[in-house]
Amino acid sequence: MRVGLRIDVDTFRGTRLGVPNLCKLLASHSILATFYFCVGPDNMGRHLWRLFKPSFLVKMLRSKAPGLYGWDILLRGTFGPGPVIGERMSNVITEASKAGHEIGFHAWDHHAWQTHIDTMDSDSIYRSTEQGVAMLTKITGKPPVSSAVPGWKCNNLVLEEKSKFPFIYNSDCRGRDIFLPIVKGKTLNQPQIPVTLPTYDEVIGRNGISDDNYNEYIFSLIKSDVLNVLTIHAEVEGIAKLQLFSDFIRRLDKKGGKFITLGTFLSEGKIAKHAEILNERIEGREGWVTVQGKETGYR
Repeated sequence: MRVGLRIDVDTFRGTRLGVPNLCKLLASHSILATFYFCVGPDNMGRHLWRLFKPSFLVKMLRSKAPGLYGWDILLRGTFGPGPVIGERMSNVITEASKAGHEIGFHAWDHHAWQTHIDTMDSDSIYRSTEQGVAMLTKITGKPPVSSAVPGWKCNNLVLEEKSKFPFIYNSDCRGRDIFLPIVKGKTLNQPQIPVTLPTYDEVIGRNGISDDNYNEYIFSLIKSDVLNVLTIHAEVEGIAKLQLFSDFIRRLDKKGGKFITLGTFLSEGKIAKHAEILNERIEGREGWVTVQGKETGYR
């Protein structure tokens, strides 16, 4: 029972507090993970306008967002430009890299990506990616091994622009299997390793799921004969829910399971299927996300 561990780091607070907490916890269990860092301005507080959308408001109330994320995240960048994470927190990113974790690119500006991806053209997608890749390369001394779009919001333009960067693989969607994406009838050579398991904020407070049974619920979805990829957030499992995640690690170990980096799946020669990507709505999230489409063959 192996689980790919993906850690999204969306904010200044998550980088400053959550990443060191998680690195310490993972080191105590000899676990290596794949970290996806946002390195540009932290403007996450600008998402507050979405409170006018009923589905987003319900999610914020269901997850008890102020206590879960902290008011500094919820207000960051609201009254002016937020801090540039890569400039202020380069030491934290460097330490994660030195510890042996895979370092990936998440976004230059997480808020801007989620807000404008529907209207971004090829040039703006490329420039945003180029900024982030350049900063991460400067910080760690090597290019990020992979990338993962914020909020699983991707499209064919994004895949085409990403193919111009030296990513070994990407993790831009939800799905079932590792696959090579098909864009306009052409198969791109950067595999997608999709996330297969729901995140904390998607399920908590729904269908009777609480902190008391959340770990058991996730375990019920993990299977030994399929791809298992779990996303946690430095802002959640790295801070407010650190003990909950620590308990998850202990339970996984007792069940004979093991956390691995996403890249480990590729290094072991997993067959990559071919598939297009689609945009769909999934329970527990506001708006659309990108999902793996129907497979068309094998590599």
